[in-house]
Amino acid sequence: MTDLPHVRVVRGTPDDVELAALVAGLVAASAGGADPEPEPVTPSAWSDRSRSLRGGRGRWQPGPTAWRWSGR
Repeated sequence: MTDLPHVRVVRGTPDDVELAALVAGLVAASAGGADPEPEPVTPSAWSDRSRSLRGGRGRWQPGPTAWRWSGR
């Protein structure tokens, strides 16, 4: 007897397609190993709220009256 992993159907009678899908899922899950490093997410320019502030991007400075200009 070998030490190879095996699958045993305990209940029901799966057809060939269902059994193949199960085996493919198990192989894909075991072949993954370590999760790859996720790609860094860069925010879209459409969601950058500083574009709508007066003075353009990066020129807005917080101060005592900043709340007045935040809605414009």
